[in-house]
Amino acid sequence: MTAAIPLPPSTEQNSPETRGQRADGAKARQLLLHAGLRLFAEKGFAKTSTREIALAANANVASISYYFGDKAGLYRAAFTEPMGCTASDRALYDQPGLTLRQSLHAFIANFLAPMKQGELVQQCTRLHFREMLEPTGLWAEEIDNDIKPAHAALVDVLARHLGMAQADDALHRLAFSITGLPLQLFIGRDCVQAIRPGLIDQPEAIDAWVHQMVVYAEAMVAIEATQRQLNLPPAGNEKIATS
Repeated sequence: MTAAIPLPPSTEQNSPETRGQRADGAKARQLLLHAGLRLFAEKGFAKTSTREIALAANANVASISYYFGDKAGLYRAAFTEPMGCTASDRALYDQPGLTLRQSLHAFIANFLAPMKQGELVQQCTRLHFREMLEPTGLWAEEIDNDIKPAHAALVDVLARHLGMAQADDALHRLAFSITGLPLQLFIGRDCVQAIRPGLIDQPEAIDAWVHQMVVYAEAMVAIEATQRQLNLPPAGNEKIATS
């Protein structure tokens, strides 16, 4: 495994808004973010220079410090911003008053929302793959701060609707399986684009995925409920007959 390349802490002191951002500041920041995202995804953090990023964005190097603090701040923004996902997102689906369908719809719709950005989110996905191969620490941070809490919230939703006081391994497998439905669209976007581009090239197409995946997820939960009611072993635990 490749040794981790520690990401230097960002030296950013203030957000662009508190610095009296120019009228065109949002556009300038976006150009830097997109240029940085593309280059970081292609070359990684260590092999990408701020000069390259500034040149690709038709900006001066000092603008990176202005908007992001330093290269580390730009890398962090490129890694996280296109994907969204904050602690407040979990409140969209982890609410006791929601039906199972409402919770699953909110979870999957929020998960797939970044897909509506098209190629931008695909570059961010590639950057995540590169981060796994050439870690700076951001992937591990995302697992701890975002993925684990989101998984725990989904497990809580499933446990509540299945009438379980405590989650077991089968419930965690169910949660991972439901998460895999929207996740595969990020991983396989290039394949979908090559085979059936109409399935992902418009925001409305992503909405169609959401509705279909909610139905699939509901079916998965229903199967889990039936297994538990009949006291059947979790799927995959049966002994396979050998000849």
